[in-house]
Amino acid sequence: MRERTDLETRIENIKRLEQELSDNIELIELGEAENDQGVIGEAEAAIKGLAAEAAKQQIETLLSGEADGMDTYLEVHSGAGGTESQDWAEMLLRMYTRWADRRGFKVELVGRQEGEGAGIKGATLIIKGKNAYGWLKTESGVHRLVRISPFDSNARRQTSFASIDVYPVVDDRITIEIDESQVRVDTMRSGGAGGQHVNKTESAVRLTHIPTGIAVVSEGDRSQHKNRATAWNMLKAKLYEAELKRREEKAMAEQAAKTDIGWGHQIRSYVLQPYQMVKDLRTGVTSSDPDAVLDGALDPYMEAALAQRVYGGGPDSVDDVD
Repeated sequence: MRERTDLETRIENIKRLEQELSDNIELIELGEAENDQGVIGEAEAAIKGLAAEAAKQQIETLLSGEADGMDTYLEVHSGAGGTESQDWAEMLLRMYTRWADRRGFKVELVGRQEGEGAGIKGATLIIKGKNAYGWLKTESGVHRLVRISPFDSNARRQTSFASIDVYPVVDDRITIEIDESQVRVDTMRSGGAGGQHVNKTESAVRLTHIPTGIAVVSEGDRSQHKNRATAWNMLKAKLYEAELKRREEKAMAEQAAKTDIGWGHQIRSYVLQPYQMVKDLRTGVTSSDPDAVLDGALDPYMEAALAQRVYGGGPDSVDDVD
């Protein structure tokens, strides 16, 4: 029923676009017959708006994967480099939070490990909204930042790395069976900002799936019981995402363009010095406005990466990202 409702909505939207296009073409013809430039201008503006809406709907047709419609977990991990990378990881956390806010998605913080002096060592978000996983799934990988270090008294240029890991929230329609004897459970003190509770009790929970080495940590709640339940949901989601990725790689083995989540694989570079540019190394999409990108203007990058997965291609560049 959910799939049927989604398909009916898409068909209705297409019919509406066709009807509004036809109506505005008739208005232009009427305006030309009566030499009314105001009517013509309004109709032409309306058609431009319809074109933008149609382009958006075309991109959404790419979100047809098995898990694309689900909510998603998004993890940020700082790379080697101490404070520099930890600050960069916090910048990425803000970037994806701003992107989600722009789309009207709901963002919840599951866990956050503070950095040593600045930034974060890592953090996990749940992002809830239509096609949240579908939009974000191509963001998994290593992100590289080049800038003049704000932590270096000599103002030298530094390169920092952080990784993003995205996996879908498994809902009640999908059953994931895990042998609990193959999962190691560790409890620890929360790595949050502090407070009497987290300093005295081991409320954080880490689960490690021994056969795959997949590990998750939940520390966002004061209750160890709730953190344990959240961690189990995260582990199920990660195992499900790993199976989806295995299937996709098997089906797309002949294609060169694949997303590798490996730490050594960079998917995007953000250069703030000596010039300003954000470039996706998979699709070639670029922007000369890194401030806008870091403020959440990520749609052109996601759209190109989705198109590349489906068609093996995508737009070459974006001059200005709004």
